[in-house]
Amino acid sequence: MTPPRTPLDDAYQACDAITRREARNFYYGIRLLPPAKRAALCAVYALARRIDDIGDGDLPTAEKVSALADVRQSLRRPPDPADPVLVAVTDAATRYPIPLGAFDELVDGVEADVAMDAQSDTAACFYETFDDMVGYCRCVAGSVGRLCLGIFGSSPDPEAARYADVLGIALQQTNILRDIREDLQHGRIYLPRAELERFGVELVLDEHDVLVDKTGGLAELITFSAERARGWYAEGLQLVPLLDRRSSACVTAMSGIYRKLLEDIAADPPSVYHQRRSLSGWQKAAVAARALSGRAPVGAGTS
Repeated sequence: MTPPRTPLDDAYQACDAITRREARNFYYGIRLLPPAKRAALCAVYALARRIDDIGDGDLPTAEKVSALADVRQSLRRPPDPADPVLVAVTDAATRYPIPLGAFDELVDGVEADVAMDAQSDTAACFYETFDDMVGYCRCVAGSVGRLCLGIFGSSPDPEAARYADVLGIALQQTNILRDIREDLQHGRIYLPRAELERFGVELVLDEHDVLVDKTGGLAELITFSAERARGWYAEGLQLVPLLDRRSSACVTAMSGIYRKLLEDIAADPPSVYHQRRSLSGWQKAAVAARALSGRAPVGAGTS
């Protein structure tokens, strides 16, 4: 006889539904985990999604700041029973050594997005150097890598958390290259000012909302940035041998999807000028299948 469902079961189910709906890339890896780890990671994703959605939503700046502050405080008190995401995250943190403080770093990163939105009505560079941009990536993506590692677990290695952090930063660099056009449409520029100047790039859209690249400098910058991101992937993926088989498959699948996307962008930089690049469902499924079999994703090198 099947035991009756509990409110906690419903909370985890709600987080799974959010992840299936919103994690168009990550869910291909998450579903490779055993049920308990999959449920915990869906809970972590659902809260991270909530934080991101506050920053990207339509609320006035003051209300975004207030909502982010409320998220911070919500992790410091018993969860509201009516909030399934917080109920599930709180429970998951009793089952796995999830570093909940990393959510504070994620909030820090989203607060930086809100500050970027508020600084002017027109797009302007917010990060002066690549190191400045990496600091942002560490907040919004490295933090998620470390949260995931708390669920995966790993062989004893003092570098494990750093590898998880670096891999998250690699994924975020891919996002930034993919979303140059979309971010500019929303008044955001993540590429550092120093590198835009080095390659002679002024980010502007034409009357059709297509990125303008009269000199080819933007394509050169994307190629340069993609090559650098490959190095971050190579370093971060040193985490994989430290994980159990299912967790390593999850990480290999998620990173493999983003690495394939990075390679597609690097092969044709102007393709991001007018569209948001993505892989098809069958391409993502193929990467996940290769990850579960223990084979490296297509296009995955050592640099």
